[in-house]
Amino acid sequence: MSWRDQLPAVRGRVQFDAELAPFTWFRVGGPAELLFLPQDDDDLATFLRGLDPGVPVTPIGVGSNLLVRDGGVEGVVIRLGRGFGTVEPGGADTLRAGAAALDAAVAKRAAEAGLAGLEFYRGVPGTIGGALTMNAGCYGSETKDILVEAYAIGRDGTRLRIPAAEMGFSYRRSETAARGELIFTGALFRGRPDDPAAVTERMEAITARREASQPIREKTGGSTFKNPPGHSAWKLVEDAGWRGRLLGGAKFSELHSNFMINTGEASAADLEALGETVRAEVLARAGVQLDWEIKRIGRAPSL
Repeated sequence: MSWRDQLPAVRGRVQFDAELAPFTWFRVGGPAELLFLPQDDDDLATFLRGLDPGVPVTPIGVGSNLLVRDGGVEGVVIRLGRGFGTVEPGGADTLRAGAAALDAAVAKRAAEAGLAGLEFYRGVPGTIGGALTMNAGCYGSETKDILVEAYAIGRDGTRLRIPAAEMGFSYRRSETAARGELIFTGALFRGRPDDPAAVTERMEAITARREASQPIREKTGGSTFKNPPGHSAWKLVEDAGWRGRLLGGAKFSELHSNFMINTGEASAADLEALGETVRAEVLARAGVQLDWEIKRIGRAPSL
């Protein structure tokens, strides 16, 4: 009898061999051995508490910065849904958001509440869970600048409250998240009081800037590589001659050369091969190591 035959009773949806491509912006990748969509915190805690601790667990959001390999994902993939998507006032100058809340929705709610400092989330695709995992940010602001505390559930079903100072934030990384021992369920953010109209105006400027400079209507995964110290990833990719060039069905965007695009025919292997090819050429040409910002999960397909 395997772990698949000994799952805890839950209220959420459980699906074996579930296709993950529809959940990612690239629209590629193999299936999850098991996909679980919990209804709420209690449901998630019950599932994790009863799951064999040796089974790998991988949380995903809306797949905006995710590449699922063609061989699929071993173990359990957990995707938080509507029960984790609320955004509401948390008290004086604070906003509480579930891990499945879209970053852009949090920015909008903060603007309506007259809270400045969260405008940059309008330019970050994805959810709060992902923002906590990778210290998401843009245009000079990061999650670490506004976070009061994060909420999570451990692999043993324990509920956790993690102060911002204990998240281990650095550029596009949280050490706490990297340990892989928990799933974020929400966060509390602090803003600064400001006129809602002024906050909205700054947010709209971010929207316009993003729409003008990024291929947001393509099958993309956001920024492919992190910016190395002292360098811009897009410039390194462009100088290596990869703006707009194809490899299989994948290419780097003509509009923004740090954005990979699935032209419609790409496999996950095509996209990863393109990224690795560019990394090697940039290292050889400029002596700079590019690190992936896109999270890659799963196995290469068996031959």
